[in-house]
Amino acid sequence: MAFLKFNKSELVNLSYSLKREIICANKTGAYCNTSIVTCNTRRYHGLLSVPVDGFGGRKHLLLSSLDESLIMNGKQFNLGIHYYDDIYEPRGHKYIVDFAADPIPQITYRVGEILFVKSILLVPDSDQVLIKYEIVEAPSKVKLILRPFLAFRDIHSLTGENSQARTEGWEVPNGMAFCLYHGFPELNMQFNTKEVIFCPDPSWYKGITYSDEARRGFACKEDLFVPGHFGVDLFPGNSIVFSGSVEEEPPRQLKRKFNTTVQKMGVITDQYDQLLHWADILVQDRNHRKMITAGFSWLFTGLLRETLLSLPGLTLYATGDKAVFEEVLDNLIEDNEERFYRRTTQVESPLLLSIVLQEYIRFGADPKQVWKKYGEVVRQVLESYLPGQRKEVTMQPNGLLWAQFPRWALSWMNAYIDGYPVTERAGYQVETNAFWYNSVCFALEMEAAFGETEPGFIAKWSHIRDLIQDNYRKMFWNEEKGTLADYVDNAGQHLEVRPNMMFALIGDYRPVDDEIAQSVIHIIKNELVTSRGIRTLSPRQPEYKGVYEGSQRERDLAYHNGSTRPWLLAPYVDIQFRFNGEAFLKRAEWLTEGFFDDLSKHGVGAFSELYDGDPPHEPHGAIASALSTAALLHVDYLIRKMRREAL
Repeated sequence: MAFLKFNKSELVNLSYSLKREIICANKTGAYCNTSIVTCNTRRYHGLLSVPVDGFGGRKHLLLSSLDESLIMNGKQFNLGIHYYDDIYEPRGHKYIVDFAADPIPQITYRVGEILFVKSILLVPDSDQVLIKYEIVEAPSKVKLILRPFLAFRDIHSLTGENSQARTEGWEVPNGMAFCLYHGFPELNMQFNTKEVIFCPDPSWYKGITYSDEARRGFACKEDLFVPGHFGVDLFPGNSIVFSGSVEEEPPRQLKRKFNTTVQKMGVITDQYDQLLHWADILVQDRNHRKMITAGFSWLFTGLLRETLLSLPGLTLYATGDKAVFEEVLDNLIEDNEERFYRRTTQVESPLLLSIVLQEYIRFGADPKQVWKKYGEVVRQVLESYLPGQRKEVTMQPNGLLWAQFPRWALSWMNAYIDGYPVTERAGYQVETNAFWYNSVCFALEMEAAFGETEPGFIAKWSHIRDLIQDNYRKMFWNEEKGTLADYVDNAGQHLEVRPNMMFALIGDYRPVDDEIAQSVIHIIKNELVTSRGIRTLSPRQPEYKGVYEGSQRERDLAYHNGSTRPWLLAPYVDIQFRFNGEAFLKRAEWLTEGFFDDLSKHGVGAFSELYDGDPPHEPHGAIASALSTAALLHVDYLIRKMRREAL
């Protein structure tokens, strides 16, 4: 029995099925993403999107959809589905009777006496989608018509009919190839049998509408080019395999490649398998270079903050692979010298390196070797925060970091409306200064044990450590409210209850004592913790937005003003285990259970970026998030570790 399934009543109900998305991705960074009834509702949807090295590795959509029609006894049944303004045409979803999501998406259609199955496979190690079509039952011969809809555009854009498109294709073995614009890879559409005939009939299908984009107030219409159709006769028990690929493929090997690849994938049987599956995919390995993709289908690859936050979870706590951990980290450092050492709008992100290295050492890495390899990077990061080095953030005479740059949100809470940050938080940020203190202390500890630099380093940075220690509590602690200020500017303390105060309690070095820590834990538990992650703002605050819906403006207002973040569970559970030990086990287990209940929502089988702050906590954002996946793996690791220690 499949791990994830949908029945006919769910599938034919478009208000239900269009909210559930197929998401297949691979190690090259390619993806296939559409709704479970294969109606595209986002600009990001399509059967084959691939990174294009010539365009800086940005993902581009080549094949938007492949509409099927069945012809028997002169009657044609169209199985595709598209949305035009306010109508769906054709309405092929009404023939769907079953959907299973593992090990690959498989959709079953019933058209009278015909039982027809479509199985979609994104090849794990190449920019190729394979689709197997099978006539399971039929009283006689059935003609299958396949009509490809071509896009050839950046996934963030839309396209329209234009005279620049090169609409002429060329023959390749058992198929046709097209490349609409210069610089794009060609799309080779091939079959495992030469019996398939291509009939040219070039035309633009105009005004295809993406309902999710329309609902959000974005541009939502585009024209897609259809060069013609492929046709083949099939008999009961027959199947064919379609290949859409940037490379010309050997046709005779397509069916074998499909079958052997599916066999190797195996069947996902439980939630932990699903986590490991996504952990593997989110570590992209394109051109023999490993990087983390922040999320599918629209988030980028190689981002500084997202990589540092998710790296331990996707590597150490997933498979224990230290070599992959270091390879990803090495590539990140090489690609982000500007952000690590000179300037970044993510002012806390370079300081996260110390947190990551501390986790690596706790996991079992040799601290001497870790410092030998990464010590110079940590030292340079610290130096970059001293006066005169960065424009966006700098150390003040009190030892604390002040972050401010006009019209920029210099923290992870970085949503914008009309070019202005929703939560600017300019000044002394509670989490940035906690990371700063931890990084300084970590560098001093490692230098004292393994350092080979000039003796003045320890004296210089010991003084800075002491300044931070003396001033952190004075700056952020509010005795009357029993809380840490979220940030402090020239107007004083800003006491909005946000999860940022939690970061004063993580890392190996805390700038606050146990009394303050317990008070912070109490506030977070009572006001921010939900069954789907940690809220970004307390419901008691007037700015709180409990539902992430509506226009772009409304969603941006909710993004960091109430929406929950699953990734915040990892530091929260870690803190709770440190302070409460085994007594927190059942609560930790409860905090993760809901995410597995939601695997049939949003991105089917994937872990969403964020949830509504209000019950029932519906999922939103990127449908397969590296941060969420990594956090759930990290929490699972902490739970298993605590169970072992409790024996």
